[in-house]
Parts: sequence; C-alpha cells; structure tokens
Amino acid sequence: MNYFSISTLILCLSGIVFSFIIYRTDRTNKVARAWFYSCMAFSGWALGLSGVTLSTTASEAWLWQYILDVSAILLPFLYFIFILQLLNIKAKYLKYFLLTCVVLLLFFSFSPLFKVGMTIRYGFNWVNPGPYYFVFLIYFIFCAIITIGYLFYGYFKAEKGSVLRKQIRNTIFGGIMGYGGGVTNFFPQLFAIYPFGNYLVILYIVFMVYGVLRFKLLNTKVISAQIFSTALILVSFFNLLKATELIDWLVNFFIFLLAIVFSIFLINSVNREVKAREILALTNIEQENLIHIISHQIKGYLSKSRNIFAELLTEPAYGPVADASRPMLREGLRSLTEGVRFTQQILNASNVDKGNAQFSMQIIDLKNMVKDLVKALKEIAEKKGLEFNVEIEDGDYHTMADDIQMKEALRNIIDNSIHYTPVGKITVSLAHRAEYLVFAVKDTGIGMTDDVKKKLFTKGGRGKESLKINVNSTGYGLFFVKKVIEAHHGRVHAESEGKDRGSVFTVELPEVKHV
Repeated sequence: MNYFSISTLILCLSGIVFSFIIYRTDRTNKVARAWFYSCMAFSGWALGLSGVTLSTTASEAWLWQYILDVSAILLPFLYFIFILQLLNIKAKYLKYFLLTCVVLLLFFSFSPLFKVGMTIRYGFNWVNPGPYYFVFLIYFIFCAIITIGYLFYGYFKAEKGSVLRKQIRNTIFGGIMGYGGGVTNFFPQLFAIYPFGNYLVILYIVFMVYGVLRFKLLNTKVISAQIFSTALILVSFFNLLKATELIDWLVNFFIFLLAIVFSIFLINSVNREVKAREILALTNIEQENLIHIISHQIKGYLSKSRNIFAELLTEPAYGPVADASRPMLREGLRSLTEGVRFTQQILNASNVDKGNAQFSMQIIDLKNMVKDLVKALKEIAEKKGLEFNVEIEDGDYHTMADDIQMKEALRNIIDNSIHYTPVGKITVSLAHRAEYLVFAVKDTGIGMTDDVKKKLFTKGGRGKESLKINVNSTGYGLFFVKKVIEAHHGRVHAESEGKDRGSVFTVELPEVKHV
C-alpha cells in the first residue's frame, strides 16, 4: 500500500465518521444536514480514489472510477449548499443552475467523451480522460470560485469579533485547502503532474474539526469525545492494515473491535450526560424567565396598591379617613412597601446575574448618599428600639458610580443589619483608607457562623436561622450588593466573631479626586 492510497483511506474514514458525528449530534439543524451530505460525497470521492489507486487490474479500477466520478461531481455542489446554509443565503437560481450542471455531468461521466479507460501513472491506476474531460475541471473551478467568494462576502458582512465571522474565517481556510488540494487530482490526466495536493485535503478535515472545537461550528456538544473515539478507531484500523502475519492480524483485529465497543460506550455516555444537562439548563432558564415575568407583574400590582393606600392616607380629595382606620391603612401601606422591596430585590439580583443591569457611571458624593440613606432608615431602626449611630470622618467622598444602583446596594446592607439585629445598636460609618472610601455597617445582631459566611454573598444564600428572624428574606439582597460593588471595581466583605456576636459589613470603593 502506497502513501497516496493511505492518505485517501484516512480522508474517507475521517469524512464518514465526522459526518455522522455532526449529523447524530443535531439532526434538526439544516447546517448539520448540509454538512452531512457534503461529507458523504467527500467520503465517496476519497473511497473511490482509494479503490482506483489500490486496484491491481484496470477493470477493477474502472469500477471504482465510477464511484469516484459521481462523488467528485456531487461534492462541489453539496459543499456549496452547506456554505449557503452556514451563511443563511438563498441564491435560489444559482442553486438550480448548479444542480442542472450536476445532472448533466453525471450523465456525461458515463460517456467516452468524459473518460476512455484506465492507465498507470506514478505507480498506480489513473483515469485516461476523454476529449471533453476538461468540462469537469471548469465546473470544479467555477464551484470553488463562487463558494470561496460567498465565504469572503459573508466574512466581511459579519460583525467584527463575532463567532460567525470566526467560523467563516476558519471555513475559508478549510475550503481553500480542500479545493486547492482537490484540483491537483486533475493534473495527472491533463498535465502529467503528480497529484501532490491530495495531501493538502487532509488539512481541510483538520480545519473543519478545529472549527467545531474552537468556534462551536454546527452547535455540537460532544465533539471532543467523538473525535477522540474516531482517532482511536483510525489508529487501531491502520495497525490492522499493517499486520503481515496472522497472529498480528488477529491481535490487531481484536484491538480494533475493542476500540469500536469502547467508543460506542463513551459517546453514548457523554450524549446522555449532555442531554441531561441541557434539559436541566432549559428547565432552569424557563423557571428563571417565569419568575422574572411573575415578579414584574407582582411588583406592578403591589406598587399600584401601595400608591392607593398612600393616597388614601395623604390626599384629602378622597374624603376624610376615620381615625380608627388609619392604623390598618398604615399597616397595609407598610406591608405593600415591603412587598415592593421584596420583588424589586429579586429583580435586581436577576438583572445583575444575567448581565442585564445598566450602569450609568458618574462622579457622585458618597457622603451625601449615606446621609440620605441614614435619614430614611434611622426611623425604622429606632421604631424597632435600636440605637442608630452615624460616624463620618471629615473630608470629601467622591467616587465613580451609578447613583441608583449604588444607593440600592448600600441600602440593602443597612436594611440587612436592621432586620438581623433584634436588640442593641447599629453604627454606620464612612472613612478614608489609602485610595479607597470605606463604608461600613456594624451591628450587635445575630452574627454569623463560618458556614453562613460562605453562603452570604451567593445567589439565594442565607443561614438556616435567617427566616426565623426575617420572614421576608429572599437570599438575593447581598448577592445583588456583591455584583454591584464588583461592577464598580470595589470590594465587599463581612466579618463576625460568631453566632449572637454581631456583624460588620464593609464596602470599599475607589476614591475619585473631584475637581
């Protein structure tokens, strides 16, 4: 067996296995189906070429040549269809024109005008062309030009830095290698030149495999495991072909079978695991979307009801409110306000987690922000019987921040301390430390164990005892705080000496020297 024949066998097996890998991974994908058909034509071409060059008689080579010609005529057309699917281009009339060319060439390939027999060239059988064989070369070059042309068109049209542009770029390299190597197979019969470019076609497979792995071309999920299995089978297969003695052949055949069985188990196992994860991920996405929609609706209803209660208490236009009704209306207003904050907390956390939060950055005065928050929350703390202190060092406190998001984050920290401090005091402080502004909230509340600290700034993270103290705890408040502070290039952390020994929450933000 010569190296040329070995290379064609590698191409054939690689094309077959790779086409089935892609098709089996996503059968509903039109791009995957188009790739499958072009790969099968590619494998048929490689198989036919291998059969021709390995044949020992002209009659045997002649039969293989029919397979080679039919596949070689179909391949450029099917690859062109694959490129159109990848780029989402219709090109209806051009497809019909090429399809007509394909049909005519297929009939023409059985005519002596196309080929007249076989001959020996460079040590193996090769087709002896008919007088109009060059028509096939024109068709091949035309397909190559329009296919690569469409790829370049799609590349320059795609957004810079996008995944699609990277996919197209990789496919351009693969297409150039495939067509460039394939065209040299016309050289022996037309120009008496060795078909050296056939080895370049191997790079076509390499580029396509790389495209799948690197840029997720064709949206495959288990390609790595499948290509590993393919390589294992190919290695064991070629070891089988090299065996010269019966014992060696039997051993290599047994290894070949083991490689196939192992590959089947591996691929099926990975497929099951990936499908299970995809189902779980889809379920989670659906649940998150549902929660997001419901939360928005609930927030709307609660806000509307809250405004009604507020207007009844403050607007004389609706008539006087009986003194006996006022405590109940105030409690209703308080409850609705808490409900609005509850749903807003979930929405805020969801937005920052998904990267949907918008930050309008500007220089803000953190001192004024903290004073406003203290003024708004001090009454709540004192009504609970807590001592509420404020300690702000002299100086300017300017930082680059989103006024709304930062205010909500700092409010969450103070509000958190008020909720989890049954008795005692809360101290809100603001100070300078190196080039950072340090906002801290110290309380004498329930404190934290080491286990609680680990969960504290995670999504839904809260201690087992938290709901006993705060029935409205969402577990999303501090998660939102962490995301917002990190988006502002700051740091947030919490310290506690243990259960019932209070906590200290600290936020560090970069200082901006305001001019």
